[in-house]
Amino acid sequence: MATVKRDNRLTSSQSFLCVGFAGIFSKTVTSPLEVVKILSQVGTFHCKRGLMRSFPLIYQHEGLRGFWKGNSVSCLRLFPYSAIHLGTYIIHLNMDELGRISQWKAIVTGGLAGIAAALLTYPLEVVETRLIAQNCRESLYQGVLHTLSSINRQEGFLALYRGFSLTVLGAIPFSIGCYVVFINLDKLWQENHFHFTSLQNFINGCLAAGVAQTLSFPFETIKRKMQAQSPRLPHCGGVDVHFTGTVDCFRQVIKTKGVLSLWSGIAANTVKIIPYYGLLFSCFEMCKQFFLYQNGYTVSPLSYKLKPGVDQSLGPQELQEVKRYLRNRKIQAQNSSMGNRWQT
Repeated sequence: MATVKRDNRLTSSQSFLCVGFAGIFSKTVTSPLEVVKILSQVGTFHCKRGLMRSFPLIYQHEGLRGFWKGNSVSCLRLFPYSAIHLGTYIIHLNMDELGRISQWKAIVTGGLAGIAAALLTYPLEVVETRLIAQNCRESLYQGVLHTLSSINRQEGFLALYRGFSLTVLGAIPFSIGCYVVFINLDKLWQENHFHFTSLQNFINGCLAAGVAQTLSFPFETIKRKMQAQSPRLPHCGGVDVHFTGTVDCFRQVIKTKGVLSLWSGIAANTVKIIPYYGLLFSCFEMCKQFFLYQNGYTVSPLSYKLKPGVDQSLGPQELQEVKRYLRNRKIQAQNSSMGNRWQT
């Protein structure tokens, strides 16, 4: 069974910044594909003719900025989501004394941490869906705060959590998909997981994300429809079916559109996986290299070459204490040497 090893050479705040920067950059670059995916899930007219026709239709009706609708709130949601996710101690409680955790425990406890983070940031996800579903040239919602207050005032507070149960239900097939991929990685590469290269780990992440998201995609589709639907919006928010609840939404979608429509937008989502996780992985590694250099573990912020004589098992604060101790001892030795010279 594969295991995950924490890198204790980064502080919690540095890990948070690495995740935040990598997430914002990768989300912004792949935003057009995310917009097409969500519009396909909601069922708006933009995506009735397939993936490739969606892009010119969005550009024709909303212009270039239509591809970045909701990106600001998506990036804004990333920071509290990451903070809550990293701050959840479930994973650490299941680690052994060496700071390692088995892959299946990392997936399960990571899923629980994700649900906890989603619970507190879910209203921002609803806002993102509403901003993407509307026409940015004829917008009813003006920014994050206006959207939050409008939904709360017109539809009630619970509308900000419409479809949240599907996040919990979708976490089950998502975790199963990740687990199935990761337990077979050793067989796939025909070598021990400890010897995986960065490229192999990137491919592993793309495979796990592809399988997991495909399994959980129907829950994601229904959730987006529930988030977008509102009787107070034109065409009920652009949703292609009308429903009264979660079960009825599943029923109406299958009845009117067919079972395969539960995977509407899967093409855009699949295309997005490689650039998204590629940018996420590379940006995170770039930030990590910078902080490892800043903490004194590497010789350069552009490489992983370790600094000679540095104990890599020490945490950042411990390493600084060792450096401070050695520096003070050197100063004392110099002062002692100068004192002996004066005496002679």
